[in-house]
Amino acid sequence: MKKEIYPCFWFDAKAKEAATYYCSVFKNARITSENPMVVIFEINGQKFMCLNGGPDFKFNESVSFVVECDTQDEIDYYWNSLTKDGGSEGRCGWLKDKFGLSWQIVPAVLGKLMSNPEKSQRVMQAFMQMKKFDIKTLENA
Repeated sequence: MKKEIYPCFWFDAKAKEAATYYCSVFKNARITSENPMVVIFEINGQKFMCLNGGPDFKFNESVSFVVECDTQDEIDYYWNSLTKDGGSEGRCGWLKDKFGLSWQIVPAVLGKLMSNPEKSQRVMQAFMQMKKFDIKTLENA
């Protein structure tokens, strides 16, 4: 295979609005091409496509994008940015943005905490009670 694989997001006439929104949330992002039907953008060099496909399909939780964060400030930034203006909070670090796309905003340290046999159960119990992850609470579990 010579070409990259990248996701396509289906929108009802909001492809440009969505691409612009995602580029405003993520710091290393830019729109690379656009026409009335398709807008291509990149986040950290990863290509994404937004398609003006019409009203037939909607996003659901079966697909989500994971944003791994090193600090609580990063978690707070992405959580607040992606839930504002009509997004919604879920449990265990999950949220939906204003377009209905699902995201997981997770601390990078979560895998390490979960792999500690002495702490993993307490960590899991702690994050099952959370919406937005709190790194200190997880580390202290």
